[in-house]
Amino acid sequence: MAKSKKSKVYNLIFLVVIMLFIIPQTRQPIQVFLSKIMVIIVKPSLVEDSERILISDYNWQLKDISGNDFDFNSVKGKVIVINFWATWCPPCIAEMPSLQDLFENYQDNEDVVFLFVSNENKEKLYELMTHNNYTFPIYQPLAPYPSEFNVSSIPRTFIINREGEIVIDKTGAANWNSENVREVIGTMLIKHK
Repeated sequence: MAKSKKSKVYNLIFLVVIMLFIIPQTRQPIQVFLSKIMVIIVKPSLVEDSERILISDYNWQLKDISGNDFDFNSVKGKVIVINFWATWCPPCIAEMPSLQDLFENYQDNEDVVFLFVSNENKEKLYELMTHNNYTFPIYQPLAPYPSEFNVSSIPRTFIINREGEIVIDKTGAANWNSENVREVIGTMLIKHK
């Protein structure tokens, strides 16, 4: 008898969890929460030297959410952090606080550039920014991105060294303000001096 009562409780919990995933208003917060757990666990890793891809085309035009044009050519020779994301993407939302922290660590360093790229309308992007007090720069593409990025799912984040090599290429949520990532960026900055 006790086993069947326990089984009923487990079945009820399972049904409640399934219902929470089905209801649109609760689905995204649950997915963000689960993705935040992954952010704690997942640390981006370096691309092996022999497997690094060199950006060959910097001809990419973007605009920020204020409507100012941005030419990707202008950041050639700098350390570049590019994050492709969307407001509807739970893993994207989950990793944003760590990206904001990383941005704050380097925002005063003119040798490090952050590009947060989304295809969404600027009102939706601005709403997310103000709601979360994010200060990183958001861009919308005006032209296709360089072929080396090959973004097929989001979030997708690249860190590019001064020579134009992709040294970190990560699909999915991660902790971007980890000691490992800051060390990689710091090494790229020192190495070039």
